[in-house]
Amino acid sequence: MRNGLYPKLAAQNLRQNRRFYLPYLLALVGLAAAFYVMAALVFDPGVHQLRGAEYVQIMMSLGMVIAGIFSAILVLYINSFLMKQRKKELGLYNILGMGKGNLALLQCWESLYTALIGIVGGAAAGVILHSLATLLLTKLLRFSIPFSPGLSLPALALTAVLFGALLVLALVLNLGRVSLVSPIQLLRGGQVGEREPKTRWLLAVLGIACLGAGYAIAVLTADPMSAIVLYFLAVLLVIVGTYCLFVAGSIAVLKLLRKNKAFYYQTGHFIGVSGMLYRMKRNAVGLANICILSTMVMVMISGTLSLYLGTGDIIAAQYPADFQIEVRYTPDVAAANGEEPFDGQAMDELARQFLDSQGIGVEDARSVTYLRLTALANTATRRVEIGATADRTTGRTIYLLTRDSYQALTGQAAPELGPGQAALCGTLPQELGQSIVFKAITMGENGPEETGPDLTVEIAHTLAAIPFFSNTFDTFEAVALILPDSGALDAFAALETAAAGGPDTTTYYYLDLLDLDCTQAQALELENAWYDHNLGEDAYQNTGYFDYLSVSTRARMEVDGYAMAGGFLFLGILLGVVFLLATVLIIYYKQVSEGYEDQGRFEIMRKVGLSEGQVRASIRSQVLTVFSLPILAAAVHILFDFNLVVQLLTMFSVRSVLTTALCTGGTLLVFCLVYGIVYLLTARTYYKIVR
Repeated sequence: MRNGLYPKLAAQNLRQNRRFYLPYLLALVGLAAAFYVMAALVFDPGVHQLRGAEYVQIMMSLGMVIAGIFSAILVLYINSFLMKQRKKELGLYNILGMGKGNLALLQCWESLYTALIGIVGGAAAGVILHSLATLLLTKLLRFSIPFSPGLSLPALALTAVLFGALLVLALVLNLGRVSLVSPIQLLRGGQVGEREPKTRWLLAVLGIACLGAGYAIAVLTADPMSAIVLYFLAVLLVIVGTYCLFVAGSIAVLKLLRKNKAFYYQTGHFIGVSGMLYRMKRNAVGLANICILSTMVMVMISGTLSLYLGTGDIIAAQYPADFQIEVRYTPDVAAANGEEPFDGQAMDELARQFLDSQGIGVEDARSVTYLRLTALANTATRRVEIGATADRTTGRTIYLLTRDSYQALTGQAAPELGPGQAALCGTLPQELGQSIVFKAITMGENGPEETGPDLTVEIAHTLAAIPFFSNTFDTFEAVALILPDSGALDAFAALETAAAGGPDTTTYYYLDLLDLDCTQAQALELENAWYDHNLGEDAYQNTGYFDYLSVSTRARMEVDGYAMAGGFLFLGILLGVVFLLATVLIIYYKQVSEGYEDQGRFEIMRKVGLSEGQVRASIRSQVLTVFSLPILAAAVHILFDFNLVVQLLTMFSVRSVLTTALCTGGTLLVFCLVYGIVYLLTARTYYKIVR
């Protein structure tokens, strides 16, 4: 046989089977393009010039690995479907005189064409998408980025190697399938049906147990640190439970429906239930895949969108001024060392001199002094115990500040307070009452011991939590007490000293907050300029003794914050699109495969008297059932997963449950709309085949 025949015959085969190959080639192009984009961003030398570059590079590297793994799964899945549809065609070639070696050569040419179209087309699409992705990332990160929009040779090489290897692996599997069967088996390969599956109750019980355990972990997890540890365990349990229930549970349900004679012996129900039952072993795996992929798309996009939208609130809460200096100081240490006590006014003067040297004006200035204590909210003794051991549910981080500091920090008027009174910002257990008793506890050799006198404050007002404190990374829930004056603040300092068992322990925090008249570019340079300006030995001589000092600007935090959140959102969108593409392809091939399997069956039913209307009603019932199960199960997964997502987002200081709920609900609605469009398009393909 002339060698020139094989390339022509292979090209003709691709054209004749375009209904199967066109989605496959489009999938290859899309997957290769998505992988190339992430690889190009990882290898782009300009990424190292970014502020927050480590966040972007980590996110893109993670996305590149996930996209590579998933591309392998999807390519091999679609390849197995294509081979099943083409077995009859290859068997016919075999009977007409082509040996197994000739068929292997033909398949090699088909794989070569597929590789050329998929990899070259994917690279071309990737270069275009890379430029668009760079623009999108610029918008998400909210600053200009020095990425090169041109061709990335390392990314191109990695993309070609990965997808070339996947297509070679698919070819090897195809050659193995053809070489191990006879021509007759090849001819009948696409017509082999499924035997009625057995009801596997043990697998169904395992699925219920895994799903229940995963849901329990998701709902009962009450703190962020546990959520990090348990999240992947919960995901694994839900995935296993989903597969078990779709495989075993669906068969059990269908058999129960078949036993219900009043339901089963109706035209639409009879055809739909019997048709799904006899191929449910393979059908169920596809449905489980669709369910899991749908869940992954919605969780990734809703979670990263919540993080991105919450970033602005986080920055506004943690950085209430354009330029801020945070100082920690311990008065007892200064006195013991013969040092001058810390002078906040002198620090403010130093800051103003520095800004003046940079040609930057100060529009507003204010200062805040506060204490930070950790305590046990003990409902048994009805008091707050400073220094006692606590867990995440009973522990509290208590911030104490005066009325003046509250007004400076929040910009809101503080309530009037008398001696012994306080305003509570946040919540404490109701069992503690309105008159809260504070007690110092020391940890002695014989266990916890009470020390010092009680300190009682009357809660005269209850206010909303202060965002500056509630958005910190505290181990315990944060609350704040507004005190009438600095004397009340010192009383709590004495309580902390008593709990620690000696002096040199009470640390005060001082914030110097300045709003500036400058550009963002100037503000971004202020941190480095401050340390360059104040590196001399006598730079802080007039400010007194302090333990720690840090300088930060809101502009710098916006850059770093949006770099992280934007990187997550970009990754979520890109991987969401990849998983959505996979979902669409699985649905499409599932419909086409089942359409060809059902074509002969519906033709027989028409011949024995089934009307066209009854055929269409039966088809509609079956397709709707198959389509509705995965999205309904995915919605249930999303509902139970919501608490875990909320807990994980608190690790990034995103504490708005409403924002997360709106993002989750909106993502679910949009996905259902897209899913419905996919249903309408693929159902038409199914109808055309079975007609």
